[in-house]
Amino acid sequence: MAGGLVALLDDIATLARAAAASLDDIGAAAGKASVKAAGVVVDDTAVTPRYVDGFTPDRELPIIRKIALGSIRNKLLIILPVAMILSEFLPRALPYLLIAGGLFLCFEGAEKVYEALTGGHHDDAPAGQKGPEFEKAMVGGAIRTDLILSAEIMVISLSSVEHEPFFTRLAVLIVVAFLITALVYGVVALIVKMDDVGLALAERRSTFARRIGRGLVAAMPKVMSVLTVVGIAAMLWVGGHILIVNVGEAGFHWPADRLHDLEHWAGELVHGGFGGVLSWTSGTVVSALVGLVLGAIVVLIVHLIPTRKKHDAAAH
Repeated sequence: MAGGLVALLDDIATLARAAAASLDDIGAAAGKASVKAAGVVVDDTAVTPRYVDGFTPDRELPIIRKIALGSIRNKLLIILPVAMILSEFLPRALPYLLIAGGLFLCFEGAEKVYEALTGGHHDDAPAGQKGPEFEKAMVGGAIRTDLILSAEIMVISLSSVEHEPFFTRLAVLIVVAFLITALVYGVVALIVKMDDVGLALAERRSTFARRIGRGLVAAMPKVMSVLTVVGIAAMLWVGGHILIVNVGEAGFHWPADRLHDLEHWAGELVHGGFGGVLSWTSGTVVSALVGLVLGAIVVLIVHLIPTRKKHDAAAH
């Protein structure tokens, strides 16, 4: 009896060790997948704050909460089932999905550059004056945009664990969904409330606190401007890199091989850690340029050609 109990406890301990190892593997894979999707995360974090711009302070966090819940629904109820089915039964479709998503990111980034150069696409009145229906529309638009970015994050994450067993892939994607959503919308909430923190500090008796508060209030518009630029750059870089890599995965290896050659050449120009930085920088710049060129072509097709047709029709 005692021997049987010892054997049972030994089996339980073995299962526990196996479960712990499995959890460690899932955690490591989720971390790796999250890092691989970091560029899109920067983009997502940079894009979202504009959806609460102009709303009264008491509505900012509720709006971010609604968008975050919509993001979780996007990831778990729409993207996750589709991604798992494709990875199980049609894995060769994943590079083409990534190509389509990468092209969309390039288009988004190039479109923002186009809007910055032409001064287009701005709201004509403060959002706070437009009421609950406008808030609902803005939340809906944010969730639709999140669907694209979340799909990119989930598919990129999936591509990093595509050779793992089914349930490991499933667990990793669930972990990534919650981790990335918490990270993105936690940072977004911090960003949009930072000016309120600054105002609160500026009203303190402490001279040091008031100085910090005034500094935060003065800095936030600049931070938002920098974040916008970083978001655009991230879209172009990530989109271009996704396209180059996955065109290679789909069978046309020349662009990815040339990018690899460039990174290798740049890394050997100098010795030490700076060579790695130079290699990464050269690959990033080329990927961003590829993204800008391809995105500009799509912007041309989407915006300028239909406009020219309308002008021609009006002329006749």
